[in-house]
Amino acid sequence: MALAALTLGAASLVTTGFVTTGVAASAAAPAPQPGLPAQCAGSSPITCHFAVPPGNYTVTAWIGDAAAAGDTSMSVEARRRILPAVATAPGTITRYVFTVNVREPEGQPTGQGGAGTPGLDIRFGGAAPRLSGLTVAPASSPLVVYLAGDSTVCDRPAAPATGWGQILPTHLDAGAVVANYADSGETSGSFLASAALFPAMLALIKQDDLVLIQFGHNDKTTTAADFRANLGAMITQVLAKGAIPVLVTPPVRHLFSGAGLTPGALHVNSIGVDLPAEMRDLAVEMAVPLIDLTATSQALVEALGPAGSAPLYLAGVDDTHFSEYGAATMADLVVQGLEQSDLDVVPYLH
Repeated sequence: MALAALTLGAASLVTTGFVTTGVAASAAAPAPQPGLPAQCAGSSPITCHFAVPPGNYTVTAWIGDAAAAGDTSMSVEARRRILPAVATAPGTITRYVFTVNVREPEGQPTGQGGAGTPGLDIRFGGAAPRLSGLTVAPASSPLVVYLAGDSTVCDRPAAPATGWGQILPTHLDAGAVVANYADSGETSGSFLASAALFPAMLALIKQDDLVLIQFGHNDKTTTAADFRANLGAMITQVLAKGAIPVLVTPPVRHLFSGAGLTPGALHVNSIGVDLPAEMRDLAVEMAVPLIDLTATSQALVEALGPAGSAPLYLAGVDDTHFSEYGAATMADLVVQGLEQSDLDVVPYLH
């Protein structure tokens, strides 16, 4: 979202995010890009590490080069996408501002796949990364979107497997941030009980934050009563913090019978419980928002058909987890659901 453009010698500086709200052309020129800090190394990719404690940070990146064309993407921590690859012409430098969450361990909260490194890791990739400056500063009380879920949501450490929560940050403007507490293999009950998961997340939640809650993939033998009780306990505790719980029904699996998806793909579990239906009913009962990702992903996957929808998933590996393309597609559907709500995060979405 470009808000102002000013000339700085041969380079054009475009301000993005929520730092300035329109600077007149006659106004004093802002300070030029600061150059690369000592915490950055390499050229393709450019990797940067900042020894900061867990928390939320404002990251400002000046992407582009005064003399050379560039193609630059940006990710943080465990493959958390912040900026898709952007092209810059020679002499064009674009200023981007993001809010980034730092958590330890940096990947999955229980350390599956490795703990990563303490502090903030930033990676600039793409065909020709160009970076002319980078600063990191503590963020002041951003709106936090917490994620509670399983392996289809979490920060997956190794490509190509990707959770939709890893892509969601690309849709948020500065001032809002994703804190992904989803973890592989969790049921609604195990997530609620594990000290590293729901209790750790709950301790950080503040008034008006959002908590997106998606379970079902691993609740294969959970009764309807237990599923509702587990989700209800999360909802009640989030509401007690003055935050907003949002139920998200699980995305479908890539399991077809003819042209349609099987009951298992639609999360009717092994004891016959229609888990998305239970979530829909609970959302009405407890008067909380719901994003029906089961319904929207079903419509998309069935429209594409068995072959056309296969690239969304890990082809040849399983029919549940997503490729980067699939995770990005699911994140788009989650954003569409948020846009249809009347929640405080909507002004930050793009």
